[in-house]
Amino acid sequence: MTEPIITRFAPSPTGFLHIGGARTALFNWLYARGRGGKMLLRIEDTDRERSTQQAIDAIIDGLKWLGIAWDGDVIHQFARADRHREAVEQMLAQGKAYRCFATPQELEEMREKARREGRTRLYDGRWRDRDRSEAPAGVKPAIRLKAPLTGETVVDDKVQGRVTWQNENLDDLVLLRSDGNPTYMLAVVVDDHDMNVTHIIRGDDHLNNAARQTQIYNALGWAVPAMAHIPLIHGPDGSKLSKRHGALGVDAYRALGYLPVALRNYLVRLGWSHGDQEVFSTQEMIAHFDLPQIGRSPARFDFAKLESVNGHYMRASSSEDMLAALEQALPHIAGGEALKARLTPALRSKLLTAMPALKERAKTLIELLDSTRFLWAERPLIIEEKAKALLTPEARKLLAALIVKFEASADWNAGSAETAVRVLAEESGVKLGALAQPLRAALTGRVTSPGIFEVLELLGREESLSRIKDAV
Repeated sequence: MTEPIITRFAPSPTGFLHIGGARTALFNWLYARGRGGKMLLRIEDTDRERSTQQAIDAIIDGLKWLGIAWDGDVIHQFARADRHREAVEQMLAQGKAYRCFATPQELEEMREKARREGRTRLYDGRWRDRDRSEAPAGVKPAIRLKAPLTGETVVDDKVQGRVTWQNENLDDLVLLRSDGNPTYMLAVVVDDHDMNVTHIIRGDDHLNNAARQTQIYNALGWAVPAMAHIPLIHGPDGSKLSKRHGALGVDAYRALGYLPVALRNYLVRLGWSHGDQEVFSTQEMIAHFDLPQIGRSPARFDFAKLESVNGHYMRASSSEDMLAALEQALPHIAGGEALKARLTPALRSKLLTAMPALKERAKTLIELLDSTRFLWAERPLIIEEKAKALLTPEARKLLAALIVKFEASADWNAGSAETAVRVLAEESGVKLGALAQPLRAALTGRVTSPGIFEVLELLGREESLSRIKDAV
C-alpha cells in the first residue's frame, strides 16, 4: 500500500495572502487533490511581533475566495513550541546538538572575521565540544545543531534537480534561542514530520533552507520529505515582482473585479504548462498538474493576460452565474455599494435580461458594474462629454418629435420602439444613426450600450420618456 500524499501550505501571517503565496497554495492543493491526498494549512506564527490576527484572517479569507480548500483544522506553529523543544532535547541526548554560550559580542566578532576571510560559515564552532562547566556565569545558552563538518548535503529537488551543498560551508544553526524559543528552521521540520507531510512544495527562496532542514531531519533520524522549489514570479520586465507589477494581496485582485476561477486559472499557468492549453476547468487542472512540468525560470506576471483570461470566463458564464458573481463582489469593488443599495427584485430581473449583452464587453466585474449603471442611475443622468456632443440642437428637435411618437404608441417593447424610431427617421429624412445615437446618449449618458431598442424596453415607458425629456 502506497503512502498517502500530504502537502501543506505554510504562510507567515505578517501580511495579506500575496499572489506568490496564492500560487504556492494552489500548486500544493492541485498536487494533493490529483493523487487522492490531503493539503494541510499551517500558520507559521512564531514571529510574535509581526504576526497578526488580521493577517491570519486575510490569508484564510483569500484561500476560501480562491476556492482552495485545506483538510482538517488550521495548525498554528506557535502553539506547538513545547513539541519543538522536545525534539531538541532528543538531539541533545543523542549528541546531535549542543549548548552554545557565546555572547552577542563574540558572535559579532566571529561574523566580522568570517566576512574578512570570505567564508560563508559564520560561527566557528567554539562550543561544539566544550564542557558545560566552562560556561560563563549568568549566560543562557542557545542550542545549536551539531552539523556535519565534511561531506555534502544533497536535495533531489522535483523542480530544480539535484542540488548539493558542501557541509564545510554550512553553520551549526541555532535550534533554540537563548530565551528558549524555537527557531523557524527547527519548527518547520518538526511540524512537517508530525503532520506526515510527504511533499514540500514552496518558493525557491527557501532552497537554501532545504539544506539546513535536511540536516535537522538527519539528526533526528527522520525521513526527509520530497521537495519541490518553484521559481518566484517576476514582473513583465523580468525584474523582481513589485506592487506596480501586481505584487498585491489576493484581496486586491478581488477588489479589482477579477473572478476567483479566472485568477486560479491564470495562476496555474504561471510557471506550469500542459501543452499549449491556456484555459482549464478545475477538474482538468487537478488531472494534469504535476511537478516535472514546472519550469526552472521565473514566471512573468502580465495584467493584460490576466484580464484576457478573466474576460473569457465572464463571456463563458451563464447570465445567472454572472449576476451572482457580480452580487457577491459588490461589497468589495469600487461603486458596488451604490448598486447593492438599489438591488430590488425588479432591478435584478432587468440586470438578468441585459446580462448577455453586458458581459460580452466587460473584462472585469468593475467594468460590468459600470456598464449596468444606466439601469439604476438616478435622474438627471450624468452625461459623458462624448455623449453630450451628440445632443446637438438638431438632435434635440428629433428627440422632442420622438417623445410625441412614443406617447402615441399603444405598446412598449423593443419591436414597437424600433418601429417608431425608424418611422421618425424616414419622415425626418435622416439616417437611423442620426436619431439612435442621440437617443442612446439621452437614455444612458454614454455612446455605447446594449442595443438601443432593448434599452428602451428594459427602462420601461415612464423612465425612458423622463430621460428623453431631461435631455431635450
